[in-house]
Amino acid sequence: MRWSRVTESIWTLILPGVTLAPSPEAVLADRLRALRQAQRLTQARLARALGGAKGISVSAISSWENSSDPKLPPAGRLRAYALFCARDHSAEATPQLGREEDLNASEREKFDALYQELIGLRDAARKKPGTAAAGAGLWTFEAGPVTIICPEAPAAYRSPLADEANPNHTRMYRYADVDALIELWGHLRARNPELEDLAHKLPEEAVSPDLTGHLIVLGGIVWNDVAHQLQPLMRDLPIQQVEVPDLLNGEVFRLPDGQEFRPQWGEYERTLEKPPTKEQITADQTEDVWRDGKRRGLLEDVAFLARVPNPLNHTRTLTVCSGVYSRGVVGAVRALTDIAVRERNEAYLASRFPGGSFALLLRVPLVNGAAMSPDLEIPYNRLYEWSPDDEAVA
Repeated sequence: MRWSRVTESIWTLILPGVTLAPSPEAVLADRLRALRQAQRLTQARLARALGGAKGISVSAISSWENSSDPKLPPAGRLRAYALFCARDHSAEATPQLGREEDLNASEREKFDALYQELIGLRDAARKKPGTAAAGAGLWTFEAGPVTIICPEAPAAYRSPLADEANPNHTRMYRYADVDALIELWGHLRARNPELEDLAHKLPEEAVSPDLTGHLIVLGGIVWNDVAHQLQPLMRDLPIQQVEVPDLLNGEVFRLPDGQEFRPQWGEYERTLEKPPTKEQITADQTEDVWRDGKRRGLLEDVAFLARVPNPLNHTRTLTVCSGVYSRGVVGAVRALTDIAVRERNEAYLASRFPGGSFALLLRVPLVNGAAMSPDLEIPYNRLYEWSPDDEAVA
C-alpha cells in the first residue's frame, strides 16, 4: 500500500495520540522542497537550473516534492540537487548548476554530505514494499544509455518510402517488428520520463556505447544481426533460436536436449478459388502458410523473453524479446507493457526470479489475427522457464 498523508490521517483517527513516522519517500519529498525553498527558487526556476540545456519539466520537480504521492527522482537528478545546493547562488541573476570540479573544499564537503543523505533517503524508499520504485518492473532504468536494437526488414519487403532518395522518405519503413517497437517505446518513455539517453537503432547503426549499455534486442537471429552475434555469448542460457529447413519464414527455439518449441497452425477457414503460384508465395514470404497447396492459419506463436547481464558489460542488462514470428515478439513485449497483465506478470517475475536473471518461452495465442498478451500466472502459458539460480522448470 502506498503511504500518503491521507493514510497517516486515517491511522491518527484510529489510534489517537499516536504519531506515525512519515514514509521514506515523503521524507525525501519534503527535503527536496526544503532545499528549493532555501534557495528562494520557484519550481520553474529550479527546473531550468538543474536541467541545463535540455531542461527538466516543472511537473517532474512537482512530482518529486509531492509528499502525499511522491515520485522518486533518478539518482542522477539527486546528484544535481546536491551539486546545486552545495553552492551559494544568491548573487546570481540566473542560477546555474555549475561543475563538480569547480567546487572549493567547503562546497565539496557540503556536496558529498548532501548527496549521501539524498541517496540514502532514496534507497530507503526503494526498499519499502509498495512504493512505485519497488514495483517499477523490467522496463525501469536508473540510468542510460538504453538502446533498443530492432531488426531490419529485407529490402524486397520494404515500402518505396524507405528509400532515402524518395522525397517522402520515412526511416521507420526500414524497421521490422514495428508493432513491438511502438508498444515498447511508449512504455519506456512513460516509465522513465527523465531518461535522456534512450534510443532505437537498426543493427548496423549500433556502436560500442549502445552495445555496452542497457541493451534491448527485438526479433530473431536472421533479421537482427546483433541478436545473431550475441546468442553465442550467452553461454549459460539453454534456449537457442535456430533456423530449421521446414520453416522458411521464422526460427524455432531449441533446448540442449533437442526439444523444440514451435508455433501452432490450424486450417484456413475460407476456400480460395485460385491458390497463388510458388513465385507469389516466395515474393510474399508466406512459405510457412502454404502446405500442399492449402493455406493454413497461425493459431499460436512462441515468445522468448529473457533478462540477463549484458555479456558485453555485466554492470548493465540485456533484454531479449523474440518470437518464431513477429506475433511472438509482440507477445514478449506486451507481457510487461499491457495494463491488463503487466502488474501480475511483474510480481510473478519478482517472486519466481529474485536474482533478476531469467528466460521464458511463452504461448502467444492469436485472436482475430492479433497477438494476445500472455498471463504468466497461468501455467499453461509458460512453455519453459530458466534461471541461473535453480534448475529449469519445463
